[in-house]
Amino acid sequence: MYNLFEDEDDIFQGSPKSKFLDIVYNANRDLVQNELERLMTRMAAMELMLQEAHGEDAIERILQMMQFERADEIDMMAKNLYIISVGNVLTQNE
Repeated sequence: MYNLFEDEDDIFQGSPKSKFLDIVYNANRDLVQNELERLMTRMAAMELMLQEAHGEDAIERILQMMQFERADEIDMMAKNLYIISVGNVLTQNE
């Protein structure tokens, strides 16, 4: 079905994920690399926090439970993170 509100070819339309991928594939490589490193560092810190709080073996179980029980919230957070990352790369590109 056609989505009238997410035209992938329109610079002002499209999903946050599609815009993030456009930026990753087309922006300055060093800026994108810096942003991806920032994201990985944050993810590593969050994983360490989960390990410390719940033990290493529990991480996958907790993530699966969260993805099942709070899918809408996770989807919204992912969209926000895509937007933040796009903004980070674009503001450094100026």
